[in-house]
Amino acid sequence: MDFTLTIEQEMLRQSARKFLNTNFTNDYVREMWENTQGYEPEMWTKIADLGWMGLTIPEEYGGLGLTFRDLGVILHEMGRVVMPGPFFSTVVLATELIKMAGSEAQRSNLLEKIASGKLIATVALYEEEVEWGADGIKLSATKNGESYSLQGTKLFVPDAHCADLIIVAARTQKHVDVNEGISLFLVDPQAEGVKIELLPTMDHGRKQCAVSFLNTTVSSNEILGEVGKGWTILEKMLTRANIALGLEMLGGGEKVLEIATEYSKVRVQFGQPIGSYQAIKHKCAEMLLQVESSRSIAEYAAWTVDGNPHEESKSASLAKTYVGNMYRKAAAATLQILGGIGFSWEHDIHLYYKRALASEAMFGDTVFHLEHLASQWD
Repeated sequence: MDFTLTIEQEMLRQSARKFLNTNFTNDYVREMWENTQGYEPEMWTKIADLGWMGLTIPEEYGGLGLTFRDLGVILHEMGRVVMPGPFFSTVVLATELIKMAGSEAQRSNLLEKIASGKLIATVALYEEEVEWGADGIKLSATKNGESYSLQGTKLFVPDAHCADLIIVAARTQKHVDVNEGISLFLVDPQAEGVKIELLPTMDHGRKQCAVSFLNTTVSSNEILGEVGKGWTILEKMLTRANIALGLEMLGGGEKVLEIATEYSKVRVQFGQPIGSYQAIKHKCAEMLLQVESSRSIAEYAAWTVDGNPHEESKSASLAKTYVGNMYRKAAAATLQILGGIGFSWEHDIHLYYKRALASEAMFGDTVFHLEHLASQWD
């Protein structure tokens, strides 16, 4: 199977790298780390003008109608610069849910706004007892006539503080089967009873929030998909989210390998570059092996979305597990190669290391995905 980029994908990769390297410099990324919003509206508009927001949105809704693998090219480059901001939550999480479950009116309204950069959206899924499956969704949605009342708190909601729309997973019915009775609600963050609070997290480039709902009223017209059937759609979205994370982490792992090899060529100790010593050579060689193996796994996972959906779920867990492990180990090894300077705030390796740890934990840890793989294997 050949995963060589097409001419169009290579052009997309080159233009993305040029744009990101120019606009998302290390200083700018650090600035966004300290910025409460985590992004700048002017930069968001620039990205929208490139068409990236609507990359996988069908053309009839204002998008480009490209494949998930095309989106993966962009995500890979974003991982190289540890890009901050609500791109992932809007373009991967919310957009995929709306595409899968939205009515014609919802898709037409929301996807067009996302594609044009006029709407930032996110998904509220996890709660106090963070469980990766449907059993972790306990927030209640009680029906009152033609509306529902939401009661409870969601944690680790990415970019909720700057979102124009939050898609909330809540229980509308109690069933013996925990996968049933979950519905998706389109909630305005400014609605009465909604309280949003930024959480202190490791990766400040990807803001996480606690979102509380105190008898928040949501119209029945603002339900995404069928009532009580939301978990099937969420599960499919999470599969794609993990594939997207794998592609992003691949870019990060590739970048930290470059940092390690470049430093080992110029750092001189005992009269010669440290890269000439066997211990450093072995570390770099091991990183290269893991990065290239991760490339094959992540690229295959991205291909399955459009090319072989039957393998999508398995390949997503495999990519999340292997690539996440690679990124964390590569960032840690690079930190060791850098020595004392790697432990200083001034060096950028800590941005990558923190992103690696945070990404590895998102949407299911290693144990969860290995168990999922075992249950799926024929």
